[in-house]
Amino acid sequence: MYRQFLYAAVDTAKRSAQPFRAMADLGSKALRNPLNPMAYTYAGRTMAAACDVFESMTRVYAKPAFNLPPLKVYGQPVEVTETYVWERAFCKLLHFRKDMETYGKLRAKFPHPKVLIVAPLSGHYATLLRGTVEAMLPEHDVYISDWVDARDVPLGEGRFGLDDYVEYVMEMLRFLGPGTHLMAVCQPGPACLAAAALMHEDKDKARPRSLTIMGSPIDARRSPTEPNRLSEQRTYKWFEDNMIHVVPLPYAGFGRKVYPGFLQLTAFINMNRDRHTNAQHEYFNNLVKGDGDSVQKHRDFYDEYLAVLDLPAEFYLETIDRVFQKFELAKGEFRFHGRPVRTAAIKDMGLMTVEGEKDDISGIGQTQAAHDLCPNIPADRQVDYIQPGVGHYGVFNGTRWRTEIQPRVRDFIRANL
Repeated sequence: MYRQFLYAAVDTAKRSAQPFRAMADLGSKALRNPLNPMAYTYAGRTMAAACDVFESMTRVYAKPAFNLPPLKVYGQPVEVTETYVWERAFCKLLHFRKDMETYGKLRAKFPHPKVLIVAPLSGHYATLLRGTVEAMLPEHDVYISDWVDARDVPLGEGRFGLDDYVEYVMEMLRFLGPGTHLMAVCQPGPACLAAAALMHEDKDKARPRSLTIMGSPIDARRSPTEPNRLSEQRTYKWFEDNMIHVVPLPYAGFGRKVYPGFLQLTAFINMNRDRHTNAQHEYFNNLVKGDGDSVQKHRDFYDEYLAVLDLPAEFYLETIDRVFQKFELAKGEFRFHGRPVRTAAIKDMGLMTVEGEKDDISGIGQTQAAHDLCPNIPADRQVDYIQPGVGHYGVFNGTRWRTEIQPRVRDFIRANL
């Protein structure tokens, strides 16, 4: 009964807060109006800041847009259009299509290999990898998996589990065709490695030319982090009883069992509660001071961070069970619809792993384990890189990613054309 109504209660509370949010937004604008004498007082700025904080805390955050900055390829401006080119019930394949009038000439001069970036289905939207895409786009033909919020998928579309995730990866690779390079960011690592193994064993022409795995739990037994320990300490039944809820009306997925985004967001925030509390305090102070740059930076980050989606219950529970509790892939026991997955079948694919020295989600060694599972890949086609000084998100976003990690990934891909 609890699972039937918690989601509805949370959703109702969010909707009920909207009139008060609108009032706070109006109050903030009125208090900052140049014609209002209060706008020039400390009390007025403080009240306006309080209204802004209330508005941000009660907002329902929609799916963000990529909003990539203007692209330059080797100094030449190139227009980019976001286009969906493949679609299934739980995922769409987004292509960042470049204007061929300019890009076509550059492509003839420089290699621009196809890269499929598989985004994590772990609560945030694919736009969390905006920085990843932006850095790869000038020198690659980039596609990304854009996972659909499970609450928007009608119950009639059926279940979506870990094996279905693997199947989707293979379908996207087949759609893109031979010569595609695969990049798995965080959670998709095990599924992408399994997909590559199956396609190599079948000698599928669309098998990936290379696979780059970044900050991923290939073997979560190595250097276990707090999330890893939590997954082992709790039973499968505990996760099923406490983390799975039912989508209410009026959503298209009414009746579907999901791991709600609001629970995942709560877990994310609790992992770094002090940091988020301090960030809100600084946000308030910067609003009062009128520090527009700091305020905008805060808003940009939290507009992305607070936008979350629901995961299909089957996928969430099977990931907990098979990846974080039974370690099936690491033990050689992973099966795809009953078929054994043999990672040793991979022989003619480049393999690169990237880890962050300070990663508190996927510890050092968890991603490196992919090399041990693929003994038949030639040594000169394997790259293992640990980036000093970065945590989990620094592996695929930020300055270190752009200046130190991405150039290495680019060179690895070009070495495996």
